[in-house]
Formats: sequence, C-alpha cells, structure tokens
Amino acid sequence: MAPHLRKQLVVVGHGMVGHRFVQAAIERGLTETYDITVVGEEPRPAYDRVALTSFFEVGAEALSFLPAGEYDDPRARLVINSEVTGIDPEARAVTLADGQVLQYDELVLATGAAPFVPPVPGKDLGNVFVYRTIEDLEAIREASKTAKAGAVIGGGLLGLEAANALHQLDVETHVVELAPRLMAVQVDDAGGATLKRHIEDLGLTVHTGVMTELIDGDDDGMVSGLKFKDSDEPLAVDMVVFSAGIRPRDALAREAGIEVAERGGVLVNEECRSSDPHVWAIGECAAPHGKMYGLVAPGYDMAEIVVDRLLGGAGEFTGADMSTKLKLLGVDVASFGDAFAATEDSLELVFADAVAGIYKKLVVIENESGKYRLLGGIMVGDASSYGMLRPLVASGMDLPDNPEELILPAGRGGGLEIGLPDEAQVCSCNNVTKADIVAAVSDESTLNDGEPCADPACVTKCTKAGSTCGSCKTVVKKIVEDHFAAAGKVVDRSLCQHFPLTRQELFDVVAVHGYTRFDDIIEAHGKGRGCDICKPAVASILASLLNHHVLEPGNRQLQDTNDAYLANIQRNGTYSVVPRVPGGEITPDKLIAIGEVARDFGLYTKITGGQRIDLFGARMEDLPAIWKRLVDAGMESGHAYGKSLRTVKSCVGSTWCRYGVQDSVGLAIELELRYRGLRSPHKLKGGVSGCARECAEARSKDFGIIATEKGWNLYVGGNGGAIPAHAQLLAGDLDRETLIRYLDRYLMYYIRTADRLQRTASWVDSLEGGLERVREVVVDDVLGLGAELEAAMDKHVDSYFDEWKATIEDPEKVARFVSFVNAPGVPDPNISFQEVRGQIAPADNSAGRGPVSLGATIPVGGPR
Repeated sequence: MAPHLRKQLVVVGHGMVGHRFVQAAIERGLTETYDITVVGEEPRPAYDRVALTSFFEVGAEALSFLPAGEYDDPRARLVINSEVTGIDPEARAVTLADGQVLQYDELVLATGAAPFVPPVPGKDLGNVFVYRTIEDLEAIREASKTAKAGAVIGGGLLGLEAANALHQLDVETHVVELAPRLMAVQVDDAGGATLKRHIEDLGLTVHTGVMTELIDGDDDGMVSGLKFKDSDEPLAVDMVVFSAGIRPRDALAREAGIEVAERGGVLVNEECRSSDPHVWAIGECAAPHGKMYGLVAPGYDMAEIVVDRLLGGAGEFTGADMSTKLKLLGVDVASFGDAFAATEDSLELVFADAVAGIYKKLVVIENESGKYRLLGGIMVGDASSYGMLRPLVASGMDLPDNPEELILPAGRGGGLEIGLPDEAQVCSCNNVTKADIVAAVSDESTLNDGEPCADPACVTKCTKAGSTCGSCKTVVKKIVEDHFAAAGKVVDRSLCQHFPLTRQELFDVVAVHGYTRFDDIIEAHGKGRGCDICKPAVASILASLLNHHVLEPGNRQLQDTNDAYLANIQRNGTYSVVPRVPGGEITPDKLIAIGEVARDFGLYTKITGGQRIDLFGARMEDLPAIWKRLVDAGMESGHAYGKSLRTVKSCVGSTWCRYGVQDSVGLAIELELRYRGLRSPHKLKGGVSGCARECAEARSKDFGIIATEKGWNLYVGGNGGAIPAHAQLLAGDLDRETLIRYLDRYLMYYIRTADRLQRTASWVDSLEGGLERVREVVVDDVLGLGAELEAAMDKHVDSYFDEWKATIEDPEKVARFVSFVNAPGVPDPNISFQEVRGQIAPADNSAGRGPVSLGATIPVGGPR
C-alpha cells in the first residue's frame, strides 16, 4: 500500500499575523495533515511590532515571539532572511531569491504592509528613514548619536510612535502632519488639541496642517532641513523619519495574476480566500471585500479563520473592531466604535478638563424604550474606563439613566461601573468574550488540561485575553474575581506559598509581635525558607516599621538586587546612582560635584522626569567611592533603588513665577525631606504646583498638591505605570499644618493596608468605598487611627538616616561591593563602554551581564 503523502502549506511572511497563523495551526491540529514552511524576509523571527518603540528599553530578544528561532512542532519549519520573488499559481510553487522552489497545496500570504513614503524631493538623502522594523530602529539609533534635531513626517499612530522613538534618543523632535490635527483617523478636533498639548508639554514641537514640499540636503548628501508649502521658514533638522501610513504588500499576488483590490491589497472573500482557490491572504496585505485593515487584531481573526477553513470549518471574516488604545509618549489615547458620531440621530456626551489635560467623549443613541446605548467614544489623557466601555458597544445593552457618569471623574459624580453581558467582547485583539473568560474558570472548563483556571494569569494563558496589547487585563481580573465571589469561592490572596496571609495581614502580625527577623516571622506564621516574593515584602515591612539599614545582617539577604546594592542595576550589569535633589532645588556647588563625579568615574548623565540627575554606568566596586564623593559634597541617597519615596517635584512657584500664588518649592522640599527613606509597598512620587496651571504635573503623582489663593488642595491616588490614573481631590484649601497631617495619615494608611507592589491608584480603587473611604479614615478619622498614624510618621522622621553614608562608614558593608569575592581588585570583564551622544556609556552586554545575585561570585579558576 503506497504511503500517504502529506500536504504542503507555505506561509509567505513571518510577522505578527503569520506567526499567529502558525501558532493556531499547531494548536488546532492542522500539522496532522500539513507540513508547514514559513518564509520570513526579515533576519529574525516574528516580534511584537505593536511595542516596537520599547526596543530601545528592552532589546530585540524581549520583543521576539519565537526566541528559540523554531517551533516546537517539527512539522512547522521556519526559514528567515529569505525573500519570495515569485508565485506560479498553475504549478503551485513559490520561488525564493536564492532560486529554491517550494511546492504547495495551499499558500497563505501574510506579507504585511510597507511604509508609505510620499514622493517628496530629497527622500533619498542620507539620514532619511522609515519606521517599520527593528533594523529601521537600529539605523535611527545610530544616526541619533550625531543628530541634533529630527522630523517625523506623519502625525498618526505610527508617526507618534516614531516621534516617541526620537524623543527617547534625546533628539529634538518635530512632528509634521498634513491633517489639521494629530491622529486624525482616531480622534476629533478637541481630542487632537488635547493630545497636541500633552505632546508639546514633553518638549516636542507639533506642526499640523502643513505639507512638506522639499527635504533639503547639504554638500555631503545628508539631510539639512525641511521646506513647507506656503511657508518661507525652513525647519532645520538633520534627520527625517517617514511614518505617514502604510500600503499593503501585494506585489507577489499582482504579478501572479491574483486579483487585488482597487486601493491595494489581495482581494479576498469572507473565507480570506483569494481569486485563486489555493491562495489565501491574511493581515495587512489582505483586503476582505476590498477593505484593508491596518491593525493586528483583524489580522489575528483572519489567521484563525483560514486555519478553521483548512480544517473543514465554516469560519467567516465579517469585519473587525477597529478600536484602539495606546499609550503614546506617555499619554493615554483611546478610540472605539462610532467615535465621530456618523450614525444618524446620535448624540455626544463630552467631558473636558483642560487643566488636567483630559478629554472624553461618548457617542450614544436613544432606542425605542427611551434608554441610551453606546455607539463609540474618544479618550485622551485618561483611558482608564476604556476596558469597561468598549465592550458595551457590541453588546447593545442599555446604559444607566445618567450615562455621563461613565466618563465623569469620581469626585464630580462619576466613577459608575456596570456589569458586562456575557456576549461582550473583552479582548478585541484575540476576540475573547466575557463568556469565554467565565467558561475558563468554570468547573466544566475544557481548557487548562480540563481543569478550571484558578487565577487571571491562567485565563490569559488559556484564552489569550490580555496577551497582545494588555489593555483588557484589569477587566479580565475583575471578571474572574467577580465570578469567584458570586460562586462563593474564596479568592486566594496569599502573599505566596510560604505565607497564607495577605501583605496587610503580615504587616499587622509583624507590628503586633514586634518581630525584627525574617526567620522568626516565617517560623511562627509561614513555612519553608521563603522566596523572592515574600523576602523583599517582609524586608519592606520591617523597614517601614523599624527603619533599620537594609544591609544589616539578617536584612540584606531579603533584599532584591537594587536594595541589596543601594543602586539601580541596569541591563548590562552596571548601576545607576541618583542623589537626592529635594524639590528639584540644587546649588551650583552640588551641580559641579555631580559633574566632577560623572567625569572622574566615566558615568553617563541624564536629567530625570523627577528633577534629579541620574548617573549611569557605575561599576559595583566603585559605588562606595562615588557615594563618598557625593556625601562629602552635602548630598545623600535619592532612594531611586527602593520601594520608597522617590521625589516631590515642583514648579518654581511664587518665588519666581508671575502666576504663582504659593511657595511650591519650599513645600516640596519640606515634604521630600520629611518622607525621604519611607519604605512602602511600591515607589511613591509627589508633586507640588504653585497655581492651577499645574506645571509640576501634581495630579499624575501618588500625592499631589496644588496651590490656591486660600491654601493647598490635596490630591491622592495618581500614578503612571501600566494603568495610568489621575489623582483625585481628597481635601481643599488646607493650611500647611493640616495638609501635612493629612498626608502623614494617608501615606501610613497606604503602607499598612496596601498589597505587595500595589500602587496608590489601584489601592484606592481596591478599598471598599474607594476615595470616600480614604477620606473617612484620613480626614474624618472615623477609625480613630489619626493620632497613631501621625505618631508612626513622626517615628520615621526622627529615625531617618542616609543609607549611603551609613554604608561607607561601615567597613563590613563596604566589603560587599566587589565583583568577585576572591579577586576584589578585578573589575567585571563583561562590562564594556561606548560613546553615546558625546558621553561615555556602558554598552549593552545584557547577554553577559555582571553579578547580580546576593551570594558570593567567584571567577572560575580563581583570581584573574
């Protein structure tokens, strides 16, 4: 009997969508009948192009979807750095650039899209780039070492991502957009204006409503400037990045006689099948019924549908949710549904706070019952409610009687939450509904090897909800916890497997019993030897209660790497040093001392967003000597390494500013010196603005203070991170003494009751009653804890000491700062240096970084 010949499936393109297709094919059993060959043009496997800008922070490997370079299933073969040059539909074969021919039974085109470069004279000059691949970013980074100013042509999603890249590289950045506003496809005029203000506040320059007519060049053929139509003022730049949109890569199909859409893209039907029945197209290169989709989520849908069809299913692509939520240059932007109120008889509900930089709009329509349903919306500056609102569009459910409460801040009558129907799509990237999430945690679950998921992390793994852009993770967590609560199940919030207690319970245990050692705590209330979750948590609790030096015997083995060396470890094994600059105020002598230290130790200097100077590239063995120089100059540790107070940022206030009504600098200094060294569940940041113009951005901080004619307004619970949140007003028009009393209570209440690594924003939300509960405890003192919380803070203030100074005065502690215990004079050989924009800086040796463990590091073979 003749052996059964396996079918051959060729995938052209290994981007995000091509990779998703292969993943789905393997998971759903398509490789039982097909051998899959994937041909990728780039020199690396698929990576997260949505997070491309983070390449500068995390590197290429962290973005990779396939770090090993191959799939676990041997029947799926990946060929990278290889280009398909032609398709022969009659012979069912593709030809590669090296002449190799691959036969196929089915062909999937996932060639994506290419950046659109308008026909501007000068586009072929040196230092002109596009923004699409990691190789593009590597070239941009190289050019930025000598460039002083750069222009990004395009103010849409991709353009702002490219501008973010230049901004991260410390290049003076200009955004040039032909449309009258930024992100013209996603936001309206008011939203675009708010976004523009945010971006300009960061130091970028935005040019809207202008057309680039010419890119000027110098005698060496390099960019020297831009000329705009109807303007005699040239813009002096020495690099240009085009990010003005994309065009589908359909040349292979076009040349093979496969039908393409009028505006480009391989024309496919609802099956994602082209005019050739054996050729399929998915992602940005495809045009289902003539329409191209430029987002990853529709491409993922198409990939799943083609796998389903090849398995004999009946999946159909009927359109896609084009909702978008991004964090651009640190600014939340979201757009979903009918954002521009194109539906007849639709109404717009708008909330705008120019001072806080927030713009929100909901588009609603009245139904026959007199209720309203949601059609779409726009959010700029605060998109925290996006995860709750977007699913309501597809659900068609009735909104509450006062739908404006869905976008108003909690302090203005908003903060309303409503339950989602089962059919609501929670994760648009992976088409996961609320019902899918509930099914994953139900006793009848067929996922997770037939066992119900026990936590949100398992749900994400099994359903992929939250695994792509991550914007729906908080909604997934809430659905899981609400389901467990409704089912009468206890949600396990234990700190870790060694302690059957929450952080708050553990804090109370340590405080009541007066423990000072981890061993005593785990012996009495836990089990085992501890782990990298509970040890730093206990270390933080002990530091909050006792204010002992973190490197004292019995404490230092509990610390994570940063606390263990009183400095922030960087990706290449060196450390950064940040001296405290209270309120951003610094004397010339201290500035000179910092500069001399940076020069003498070869450190890279960077002014931080918290008004301090960061010194990068310090070797471990040099840290004590660096600290001594800074301490001798009158400075101290800025605790940039600890879960503690970092900075209290300030504007110049009434001392210098003609708008200032109070001394914001004086108050910021007082508060930073009062709360310095205060260990907490997560890092803390504050801000003080001298007037309502809010130049210190106080409402983006864990505590923010804004001056009024009568005193100070106190805001709490704001912070950045994965879920940015604006601080909310706790109390207004306070005198200085009352303000500090409330702040003492607020911070100590947070330290006692928050979960491990919980920021103040999520802590406030997690309390029953939210901000109102904080107000009851802090302002009204309903628990009678006010005096106790104030006394705890006074104890902290009285016992404060500088950890750097205490370390350099203790020979035993200083002895720990060596790369190799048996060769204390030998520096770490894995660290090398290079020049970055005129400064010496550590090269990225993340693959061979220096010692970071708390144990002794010994070079093999003894001292070198």
